[in-house]
Formats: sequence, C-alpha cells, structure tokens
Amino acid sequence: MIKDPFQALLEAANLPSHHLPVTSRYYPVGTAKLEVSGEEAVVYLRRRFIPPPEHYTSQQSHIVSHGERPDTVTAIYLEDPEQFWQLADANVVMKPQELTAETGRILRIPGAAGISEY
Repeated sequence: MIKDPFQALLEAANLPSHHLPVTSRYYPVGTAKLEVSGEEAVVYLRRRFIPPPEHYTSQQSHIVSHGERPDTVTAIYLEDPEQFWQLADANVVMKPQELTAETGRILRIPGAAGISEY
C-alpha cells in the first residue's frame, strides 16, 4: 500500500493529523491507528494528558459570583467561551460545572497562551 506523502510527513514530524480546530483541547494530541487483520483500520485520538496546574501561566484569579458559568468566565478572561476547558485544567476539575458550583470559590485564570512549559 502506498502511503500519502503528506501524511507520512505529518507522522514523521509528530504533528497532529486530524482536522480539529487549533483552539480544541485535543488539537496537540496525535492520532494512532488500530489495525485488526481482515478489517479496516480505525484511526483514533491518542490519550490526552492534562498538565499539572503549576505548568499553567497564571493571568489572575477570579471569585465566583452567584449564577456564573464556566463559559461566561472564559468569555471575559480568555475572550472565548469555548475555552472553558483551559479553566478546568488549570483548576484541576474534571467537570466544568464544578468550577462555578460554589459561590466565592477562587478560580485560577490561565494566561491566554495556556501552559508555560511541559
């Protein structure tokens, strides 16, 4: 089977070979292929490892007010409501709704660039 030269280049450079937007939490995650004899290969995203919170550049903190949601907080600080996942990662929560469930909670707001070094 002849391999697509562009795909081979992406694989050699270890760059993502998917069509996810750059702002997706899964963008930097590469793909892998599961090949089972006699069946079509299945391409899937590799596992995403969340960096420890100390690797995030901290822009500032935010005190949760009654009725706030993760998307409204990230819309204010990161100018993109879909980036709530960065807020969840920086504050070590699995479910984004946990971020704003408690009024008065202090949230760590990651810098717009995301993580510093990992």
